[in-house]
Amino acid sequence: MHASVRCFLTGGAAYNLVELLWRRKTHPSMFLAGGTCLALLDKALQGPLKGKSLFVKCAAGSGIITGVELLTGLVVNRWMGKEVWDYSDQKLQFQGQICAFYSAMWFFLSIPACGLCRVLRKGKRHEKRFSMAR
Repeated sequence: MHASVRCFLTGGAAYNLVELLWRRKTHPSMFLAGGTCLALLDKALQGPLKGKSLFVKCAAGSGIITGVELLTGLVVNRWMGKEVWDYSDQKLQFQGQICAFYSAMWFFLSIPACGLCRVLRKGKRHEKRFSMAR
């Protein structure tokens, strides 16, 4: 399985798990958002973020996740009217879809996310070696 697909599936599952632990509920759209976040982060780690500091990687991760959350919120919450989440009562929020508090949380959650991307990519290298040995 391609590393990007593994990142998407793992990111989707992880995002749902975080939501269930934090809010005690989730929505199918969060699987798509989480998968997109981890796949985009992995792509960035292999390209423009390669060799950058953990701080820079986490700042980029926070930006990626916040951006995906905004787009998902505008489509799912606003356009489709699903009301999956609403940050209107939070300080420094935008249209109830993103806020500074969760952007900061995404910064710190980007630390394990970066490690997860590395593990999933490393698994692909081992898989290639194994299949070539046959």
